[in-house]
Amino acid sequence: MIRFIRNVGPGAVVAAAFIGPGTVTTATLAGSSFGFTLLWAVLFSVFATLILQEMTARLGVTAQIGLGQALRKKITHPISKSLLSILVLAAVLVGNAAYEAGNITGAVLGLNYSGSLGINPWVGLIGFLAFLLLWRGKYKLIERSLIVMVVVMGLVFLLSTLLLTPNPGPIIKGLFLPRVPKGSLIMIVGLIGTTVVPYNLFLHASSVKTRWSREHLPLARMDTIISVVGGGIITMAILITAAVAYEGTAQQIVGISDLSLQLKHLLGDWSSGFMALGFLAAGLSSAITAPLAAALATSEILGWKSNLDSLRFKSIWGLVLLTGLVFSSLGFKPTLVILFAQFANGLLLPILAALLLWIMNDRKIVGEQVNGPLINTAGVAVVLVTVLLGARSIWMVLGQ
Repeated sequence: MIRFIRNVGPGAVVAAAFIGPGTVTTATLAGSSFGFTLLWAVLFSVFATLILQEMTARLGVTAQIGLGQALRKKITHPISKSLLSILVLAAVLVGNAAYEAGNITGAVLGLNYSGSLGINPWVGLIGFLAFLLLWRGKYKLIERSLIVMVVVMGLVFLLSTLLLTPNPGPIIKGLFLPRVPKGSLIMIVGLIGTTVVPYNLFLHASSVKTRWSREHLPLARMDTIISVVGGGIITMAILITAAVAYEGTAQQIVGISDLSLQLKHLLGDWSSGFMALGFLAAGLSSAITAPLAAALATSEILGWKSNLDSLRFKSIWGLVLLTGLVFSSLGFKPTLVILFAQFANGLLLPILAALLLWIMNDRKIVGEQVNGPLINTAGVAVVLVTVLLGARSIWMVLGQ
């Protein structure tokens, strides 16, 4: 067990990336609005994430290249390569910059500030901590910091669930009996979309090849499974906590602060701080991974060396971090940017999922570690679902 804990790493980085303020808020709203009914959507998102992230981990360990490098190697036609590069860079750079504003804003939601300054000083502190970890350029330092934050947020939300002592019967029913209540489709898309995210595919493969060599494939798989499943359990705990707190009354809430009020009879004056700690950990961890993933994806797509100490690499994550800080500090809601990010990611996810499946069946790239029939079948199913999700996201953005 101790040996395994020491080897947990890149998978935890992925979990830290998808458990951000968006996931916390979406799961909270899903639980408060529909009770345990949408737990199956979280379970499916964990399955889909496992399939895709296992393939990226296998790619990184076996071929010792990231997804961007594999795409450059696989797609040789100049026009196709250029179009894909533009799509990826647009979705990852612009999308992550917009999400970074949400990550930083979410991290400081529980840190009340009522001063006369126009800028919340907590925003600057979160930005400085993210900048410090990224500037050090030490992968292990970033990895360990994210692992700590994942553990913190996990403990906060799991303890919340245990304190509320939910009835296991409806939970099991919600997990294994898929239902789509009226008005829940957008929430289902949100639950799956906040877990199965395109930039994690770049982040994971790059992190794995940095951490492990070819003989460590079993460790990489175990790390992926435990981390993604653990992240899914945290998401479920958030949803369950909200469902129990509102006792199935399907009330809408604005954010995590409203949920903390429902825990007051259990935790008293500690409830707000208790939930704020989880939101802080979720926001800070995602505030680190979003710029890092943007820099990794950009470097690989453009054929740069993915060196955490290089000036070009730092300039990319610095741009994403700075953009997020500006938007969150000024209270600006980058609606058009976020809509564009949703549109681009709606296109990007199914394309990347299909390309990843294509790459993982190429023996010239991954050798004997090509996909088997079972993984291919599951991969095709995930691609089809991501196509539907992508189409739904684009449809929503276009206002249909």
